Amino acid sequence: MGGKMSAAEIAAFLDQVFPQSTGMFVIEDAGHMRARVRMPVDDSHLRPGDTISGPSMFWLADCAFYVAVLATVGREDQAVTTGMSINFMRRPAKADLTGEARILKLGRRLAVGDVLLFSDGDDRPVAHAQATYAIPGG
Repeated sequence: MGGKMSAAEIAAFLDQVFPQSTGMFVIEDAGHMRARVRMPVDDSHLRPGDTISGPSMFWLADCAFYVAVLATVGREDQAVTTGMSINFMRRPAKADLTGEARILKLGRRLAVGDVLLFSDGDDRPVAHAQATYAIPGG
């Protein structure tokens, strides 16, 4: 595993290996065992009723946790989600979403943690995800 990556290094890396996601997320903070990632919300993220769709929220949770993994273990394009569950706690506003990820346990081959999702302007979480990532070659 490589060394820690900064938010700017992670953003450049993600643009390289996931070009289809360029501009979809903003890494606001990334450090050891944690990350904060913003998803600028537009009409493509909405479902009927002007609320953010579950798949969009899941995507943000997965991305935020991957950023936390990269910030902690370094450049690892083969790290993959092996398990993720999400509980939708309240209806998100039609506003940007922020995912706050934390790694609770980091082993040689697995990272386990969670992500809280928040609508801009509200300090109550709209969703809670639990995540496990496999880290090859750990």
